[in-house]
Amino acid sequence: MRLQRTLKQEVSFEGIGLHTGRHSKVRLKPAPRDTGVIFIRTDKDASIKAAISSVSDTAFATTLGLNGARIRTVEHILSALAGLGIDNVFIEINGPEIPILDGSSIELTSLILGSGIAKQSKKRPYMRITRPVVLTDGHAEIAAFPYNGRRITYRIYFTHHLLGEQKLSLDMNEENFTVQIAPARTFGFLKDVEYLKANGFAKGGSIDNAIILGETGVLNSTGLRFKDEFVRHKILDLIGDLSLLGYPIYGHIIANKSGHTTNLKFLKKLISHPECWELASEFSRQATVSYS
Repeated sequence: MRLQRTLKQEVSFEGIGLHTGRHSKVRLKPAPRDTGVIFIRTDKDASIKAAISSVSDTAFATTLGLNGARIRTVEHILSALAGLGIDNVFIEINGPEIPILDGSSIELTSLILGSGIAKQSKKRPYMRITRPVVLTDGHAEIAAFPYNGRRITYRIYFTHHLLGEQKLSLDMNEENFTVQIAPARTFGFLKDVEYLKANGFAKGGSIDNAIILGETGVLNSTGLRFKDEFVRHKILDLIGDLSLLGYPIYGHIIANKSGHTTNLKFLKKLISHPECWELASEFSRQATVSYS
């Protein structure tokens, strides 16, 4: 069972929000053991714990809220923290949405690694899956199975000719997250942009912070970072959402066409079935990447 961890020193960044289009400044600060991840709206004098109970919306992003104060699009920063094993941190923000940066978690990951990671003098428990838990949510599915490690398998399917079906299975550790998942950017379809903006979403979206797909292909001049960057970003989002559980999951998570809403429904089902899991020690194993 590893020790809890926080940042060695504070780091900061700023930028526009993907959905609100508003500029915000963010500061990540070290936090004492057993703190968890705490978002602080400095312009609202409000603190919101990163937890399932704090989720107020899951439309096109994961939003946390408390007493009228909200913070949108928290999944990318939560993914970076969870992917690097940061348990305790204060996240100060002076606006309503975490900046999207380049649409991935790579800049956030670099900031955290640049700060350094400090071990704390208390053990960090994991949730070990002991019996299968399965959720079917319309066309989406997500399940957790017993597994001697931490693994995610994700499948997506879109009718767009460039996407079709993509599937990736990955054992989770800090190196795999940093190299294989953190650089994967969010994506959207050109045909949906006007609808999203008319309904209050994607006001800050552009080819600088998202992969945009037109009828003929990717509109970004830089192209893709991975041939399957789309499914990798879905895994990035899933890692961020799953971190709201409060414990790393020791098991095999298998997701099929899942999104933020289904991810949160799954977490609620998981915690409501304590006969299917136990708090346990971390099991160390060599990570591998496989495609199927």
